[in-house]
Amino acid sequence: MTKAFDDLCESNTSPNPTFDDVLRAGISRRRFLGYAGAIVSLPTFATLAGCATDRAAPAPVIGFQPVPPSTADTLVVPPGYRAQVLYRWGDPVGVAAGMPAFRSDASGSAEEQALQAGMHHDAIEYFPLPAGAASSMRGLLAMNHEYTDDGLLHPDGMKTWTAEKVRKSQAAHGVSVVEVELAGAEWRVVRPSRYARRITGATPIAISGPAAGSELLKTAADPSGREVLGTLNNCAGGRTPWGTYLTCEENFNGYFSAATPSESERRYGIRKDGAGYRWDEHDARFDAATEPNEANRFGWVVEIDPYDPAAAPVKRTALGRFKHEGAMVTLARDGRVVVYSGDDERFEYIYKFVTRDRYDPANAAANRTLLDHGTLYVARFAADGGGEWIALEHGRNGLTAANGFADQAAVCVFARRAGDVVGATKMDRPEWIAVHPVTKEVYCTLTNNADRGKEKQPGPDAANPRPANIYGHIIRWREAGGDPAATRFAWDVFVLAGDKQHPDPAKRGNVKGDDFGCPDGLWFDARGVLWIQTDAAARAMASEDWRRIGNNQMLAADVTTGEIRRFLTGPRNCEVTGATMTPDGRTLFVNIQHPGEAPSERGDPEKPRQFSSWPDFDPAGRPRSATVAIRREDGGVVGS
Repeated sequence: MTKAFDDLCESNTSPNPTFDDVLRAGISRRRFLGYAGAIVSLPTFATLAGCATDRAAPAPVIGFQPVPPSTADTLVVPPGYRAQVLYRWGDPVGVAAGMPAFRSDASGSAEEQALQAGMHHDAIEYFPLPAGAASSMRGLLAMNHEYTDDGLLHPDGMKTWTAEKVRKSQAAHGVSVVEVELAGAEWRVVRPSRYARRITGATPIAISGPAAGSELLKTAADPSGREVLGTLNNCAGGRTPWGTYLTCEENFNGYFSAATPSESERRYGIRKDGAGYRWDEHDARFDAATEPNEANRFGWVVEIDPYDPAAAPVKRTALGRFKHEGAMVTLARDGRVVVYSGDDERFEYIYKFVTRDRYDPANAAANRTLLDHGTLYVARFAADGGGEWIALEHGRNGLTAANGFADQAAVCVFARRAGDVVGATKMDRPEWIAVHPVTKEVYCTLTNNADRGKEKQPGPDAANPRPANIYGHIIRWREAGGDPAATRFAWDVFVLAGDKQHPDPAKRGNVKGDDFGCPDGLWFDARGVLWIQTDAAARAMASEDWRRIGNNQMLAADVTTGEIRRFLTGPRNCEVTGATMTPDGRTLFVNIQHPGEAPSERGDPEKPRQFSSWPDFDPAGRPRSATVAIRREDGGVVGS
């Protein structure tokens, strides 16, 4: 999910080529125009030397009856399915018995909030219990709490502003780990649980990798540069083969204020007034003038062991610092670990990290530091449908002291600027990334870009074929040889989202099935079904462009045929985000974020239910983000 401030943020002023530049350089007008009305299928996607995989994609059956678009304040699933609300903002995490319950008037303290589910659920992963088992009856859910709506978090919103409110807001950020179990046909949160845990904006977190101990990360409170308080704006995530959770720090810039932003601060979107969180008024570390290095300690991927509540979370700096939207993990053919991540801002880049060492399923200790050593790459897309991954390594590709990079720590801390130097391709808000479990094809959501084609902005091209692209699209690529560690790839466009009945042909898209807009969350299940989740802003959904599409939704795609079916519609003004299944595929966990979001993205404490009352429909309460568990009534595999 991206806040309005960041939707308007554009910090990449580098001269690097956009898709428009590279494609106009190598595509004739006749060929260029041919891309505009159809799915792009560039020749090199199939013919890139060594690109074919040795395994065919399965043909998963999508057997549910699609649901129609909805504008109702409810969650709708297909006939034969049931959705159960499991874990809501303010529910006790279950650290011990007798934990404080949610106060419907939002009068709970910061201390209470630190023991409850945070606001704005996002990415979610299921970890079976016991560890290493394949249990679909009992497990742990690890999930993000992305940001706070301070208009709803406090009884009077932000009419007054205090240090206590800042502490409560920080406590509502971060991550939850909760134990869950299936009892009959119902899931429940186990309370108390020895695994239960809340990680917040004030939790001590270790720093590892190339930037650990760097002068760029040292502060007055942490002269070692090796421990930071908190993780913020956790959006999207991932999981490792060794059973840890990866949470991603996205729009961290909005928490900092800088009276006179430096060039590096501006490159990350840090500005004078921040994004309205006002933490700097009561926590000096968020005032860049007071503590200029504090912002360098955010914007990372954080690794958490859900099975060990005593283990400190770790910020893995080798993966680079930017507005991480996901950390999709897969294995290379030789056993090295590959992590894909998008930088969610207009005209930013797509990255991947390849570990130096191989994953060893028999050596848990060796896997603990895998993400500290390896090569960070950024993508450059070519006009002929090919592409390459460019190494962001100190001493290579212009990343030298003469160009402002003293060492690998500087490359990682200023990964965006490193991408500028090496000539990475500017993309349109790359969000979640998913890897097909068999073919290893990679899919990435480009959620929207209303500025495409505006004055002084890139115009339409083969990969971004529409001006004022309000509905977004999904691209995909195949690594050379089907190996995620390859340094070359071929790409095309999987689908252009849109409204088939729109009077403007440029906004109709080419969806084979049910229309949608603003694809965001993206996830493959074990059968190879691609699940797509949408995040149109409340202000967009109030427009005529969304009249036929309705509320945000979740869809299932058969990537072999391109068929897309609508599986779920959420309550009013929510985002549908985060997906994970039990190993047997019979329970799907999904997060519903910010139901009832105001067009301003800050709730009115005097009218907290103005747009939604979901899920409690409490006349004295507030809308609450929540995790839902979805099952077929006959107990079958979800989606089949």
